Amino acid sequence: MPSRYRAAGPFISTLFTATAIFLFLLSACGKQQDPDSAKRSIVPFTNYVETGDLQDIRKHDVIRFVNLSGPVEDLLPRDSIVTLGNVDLANKLAARLKLEPKWIQAASPREAIELVRAGKADVVAHYITDTKGRRELVDFTVPLMQTSHRLVTTSKGPDISDPAKLRNVELLVQTGSTYEATAQQLVQQYPEANLTILEVQHYDDRDALIDMMNEKTNRVAILDGHIAEDLHTYRKDIRIGASVSKEENIAWAVRKDSERLLATINNFLTRNLVQVPENRIADWKKIKKSGVIRFLTYNRPSVYYVWKGVLMGFDYDLAKAFADKHKLQLQVIVVPYDETLIDWLKAGRGDFAGAVKNITQERKDRGIVFTTSYRETPEQVVSNRRDPVIKKVQDLAGRTLTIRAFSPFIATARVIEKSGIDVEVEIAPPDQSIAEIISMIADGDLDATIVDRDDVLMAASVQPELLPGTLVSDPRPQGWMLMPQNWELLKKLNAFLKQYRKTKQYQQKIAAYFEPNKRFTQRVAARIIPGKDLSPYDLLVKGSSLDYGFDWRLVVAQMWHESNFNPDAVSPVGAQGLMQVMPVTAEEMGFPPPLFEPERNIPAGVKYLNWVRDRFEPTLPAVDRLWFTLASYNAGYGHLLDARRLAVELGLDPDVWFGNVEVAMLKLSEPKYYKNARYGYVRGAEPVQYVRKISDLYKAYTEVASGDISVRPPMRKKIPEETADSNKDGAETSTSEE
Repeated sequence: MPSRYRAAGPFISTLFTATAIFLFLLSACGKQQDPDSAKRSIVPFTNYVETGDLQDIRKHDVIRFVNLSGPVEDLLPRDSIVTLGNVDLANKLAARLKLEPKWIQAASPREAIELVRAGKADVVAHYITDTKGRRELVDFTVPLMQTSHRLVTTSKGPDISDPAKLRNVELLVQTGSTYEATAQQLVQQYPEANLTILEVQHYDDRDALIDMMNEKTNRVAILDGHIAEDLHTYRKDIRIGASVSKEENIAWAVRKDSERLLATINNFLTRNLVQVPENRIADWKKIKKSGVIRFLTYNRPSVYYVWKGVLMGFDYDLAKAFADKHKLQLQVIVVPYDETLIDWLKAGRGDFAGAVKNITQERKDRGIVFTTSYRETPEQVVSNRRDPVIKKVQDLAGRTLTIRAFSPFIATARVIEKSGIDVEVEIAPPDQSIAEIISMIADGDLDATIVDRDDVLMAASVQPELLPGTLVSDPRPQGWMLMPQNWELLKKLNAFLKQYRKTKQYQQKIAAYFEPNKRFTQRVAARIIPGKDLSPYDLLVKGSSLDYGFDWRLVVAQMWHESNFNPDAVSPVGAQGLMQVMPVTAEEMGFPPPLFEPERNIPAGVKYLNWVRDRFEPTLPAVDRLWFTLASYNAGYGHLLDARRLAVELGLDPDVWFGNVEVAMLKLSEPKYYKNARYGYVRGAEPVQYVRKISDLYKAYTEVASGDISVRPPMRKKIPEETADSNKDGAETSTSEE
């Protein structure tokens, strides 16, 4: 396979946008700090020694991150987009773990690693190179990117287009970094060039590094490619030259034998790598060229949710129908409840957005436009059946309305309040969803709220404690939102919605999602709820996933697609059980058939999944390595090799699945291509759909279930130590006949 330079790409641009949002939120939060927060912030942190795993780290209520770019509070966007991206990710990880993040400064990767090994820090949350030597000292997370070392100099510096052209150059390298080995290799490779090495202690002060290069015209620094590109975004007085090392993985690091911490961080990082949307304000031509359209929404009933492994929701179904009409892949991006669809839309993180949103002037004033209305609904009060019924607006006197943050219902409540009715209006915390507010009303913890009438009816059909009350508005039009410059997409969406509203399918969707019936009530009651189990086998999956470093939510998504959680499932070709493992494959994994016991089937399937993953080069982008593994599990490793080779012939990227290798896989169903393939014909549509469906379901699962594995799950049988060592390149190991 050809070697390809992989800098930060869309991941870094996304991190930059996320960083800007993150800093904005920090500044906004600063204005609303509670009185005691200032006192807490000045209490000095006293470090301690902790060499245990995640369950031991939790005892301190703190997780300690190492940073190599100066004090976190002093960082600005121009200091390092990459560093701020790591800070943002690490702080989000701490929030997920409900631990307080503490940042510890290190001067070099060597010092950072020693802090973790000595128990004076828990995670090196900084991009460091994953090398064989360092792997003897610490464990590395999944790679966040791949990059190589580049030559960098000032505008007055020497020619750096080819290392063979270097003469009488002083190479600047960071003390204790992998740059030292690269510089020494250059000195040995070009003895006639009179190259010397100057070690620099505080290498991450980028401006100071440029100043050092400006002191002499023969100085050249060695930097990771992504850091060099980052530096060039704001320093136009530097030049980036040749690559002088092979591509290597860039990752975070943790202590040896911290398997629970490592698994939890890997799950978190993989989720972010898989779900991170490309930031773009795309026009229709760019959308069509990419083959993907991105839809921003919330995870909630009637909008977008998971039911028994199936993606559902009114907005989702309509968006999927639009994408299918235009032969586009729909990428659903779930926005956190404490953030707004409009902010994400304006940041370029989606192409259009919706969650049965009312068309309001206030929203338009924030710089977005709406499509034509796809339905209309009034707003309604809902309260608890044990309290007096609210038949008319006047009955709100003496009552308390708790309103969802950022919602248009706030304006309605304020109008009622100003009309002279003695009603108390409270705004819920930003991270509290409409579903949570309604559930708290059903439990008697809150008095009443205002939501769309559809939400009231559907919630009341599932929770009989709820009592629908008076309507407080006329039917309001609802539509999707997008940026005004994306006018061609607006035209396409409007044309689709106008036509779709006339169809039988539209009426069926309205009836299914907004008119209570027994079947829908059962679906909503059975949907995957945040914090609840994804399957009856979560504990078993967590145990096996922990052994082999997979995100357990991915394995559950794969299990659903393989067997619909039926442990007795048998495919037409004989694959057995939850993970649909072929008997011969399971036997080679150390699990003789039959395979219908979940305690044996799940470890066999995950062990085989790991065996497949290990066949791929470790420097592949982490996410694409994941998709390649799934495709191989379904179609066979040999067919995946054929598809990668064909991708090169077609001018596609053999290291990227979506839009590249998957295209080649589809062509391997055509005689023109499969007759020259080593492993011949493959039903290419099957692995393509297999990966797409599992990836979509996996993304949905990550929104409702934590990747935290802080306690080893029970109910696990010992995994056999044997390793598979057979030639299965051409075997179809699993099928997904439906």
